[in-house]
Amino acid sequence: MKVLFIGGTGNISSACTQLAVDKGYEVFNINRGQNPHAAIPEGVTVLTGDIHDKMQVRKLLKPHQFDAVVDFQVFEVAHIEADLELFHNKTHQYVMISTASAYHKPPVDYLIKESTPLYNPYWLYSRKKIACELRLMQAYREQGFPVTIVRPSYTYGETWIPSAVGGRDYTIVNRMRQGKKIIVHGDGQSLWTMTHNSDFAKGLVGLLGNTRAIGENFHVTSDEVLTWDQIYQAIGQAARVMPKLIHITSEFISAVVPQWGEFLFGDKACSMVFDNSKIKRVVPEFKATVPFSQGVRQSVEWFDADEKRQIINRETDTLVDRIITAYETALP
Repeated sequence: MKVLFIGGTGNISSACTQLAVDKGYEVFNINRGQNPHAAIPEGVTVLTGDIHDKMQVRKLLKPHQFDAVVDFQVFEVAHIEADLELFHNKTHQYVMISTASAYHKPPVDYLIKESTPLYNPYWLYSRKKIACELRLMQAYREQGFPVTIVRPSYTYGETWIPSAVGGRDYTIVNRMRQGKKIIVHGDGQSLWTMTHNSDFAKGLVGLLGNTRAIGENFHVTSDEVLTWDQIYQAIGQAARVMPKLIHITSEFISAVVPQWGEFLFGDKACSMVFDNSKIKRVVPEFKATVPFSQGVRQSVEWFDADEKRQIINRETDTLVDRIITAYETALP
């Protein structure tokens, strides 16, 4: 199978690229070569270019036909229009990586299924992804464009330490190790699903070349469900410290830092539990096997292995301190 990954060196796509290589696929990547942590697996053919430069990409793709194309870099309808033009008659399957944050906010049911309506009045990022999905399904219905839509939720790998408030880099571990407080939005008891990128890759790669996936949409997540308190406690355990958690409402956080309100109310402030029955029916071998406690330990070990990786986002760190100070000042 000949597969093209657009943006194949990112947090999610790197694991998918590696698994496709391991399965013996002929793998091509288009990327700009700007990820300092990117390690291209042996055997991958790299086409260096910007997917949003249509003329450049058309030249790169001219000699090729693909069994599947996976675009991790679609963020607005203009990107879809370009891909529809580029890959018309170039591939038997086009996979758009969308987002599980597209599902109805606030949730209409505690269990998210692919049939859950798409609606997010809080986060522009999600609304743009929804618009992309709608355009692709129109192309499928009207022109038979062979689309598959995949919606990851919070997916992380060894180069990420995931959190809701505090970034996804070394910043939050640094705060924990310095004994600084860690913000948990709400009461810390809402439910969330963290998915390791190696588990996501099993689902995505299993959909490639799968005729049952054409014209369909899937979310691919872990079945492990944790509270946000448990998530931060697992990060602390991986960092070998006891985190000092402070619970602050999403409303208060967004009042102090308005731009953080978008992704809180549009995503992480809600409980997100997923029914993975559909991906398991179409890809029977799919099973998430990396618990968060194990995955985040690997992430912390990756950062600890090289001081150059231990970059602290000073802006984020300062904003977290500002929120905590404002909250504690407002207390009696």
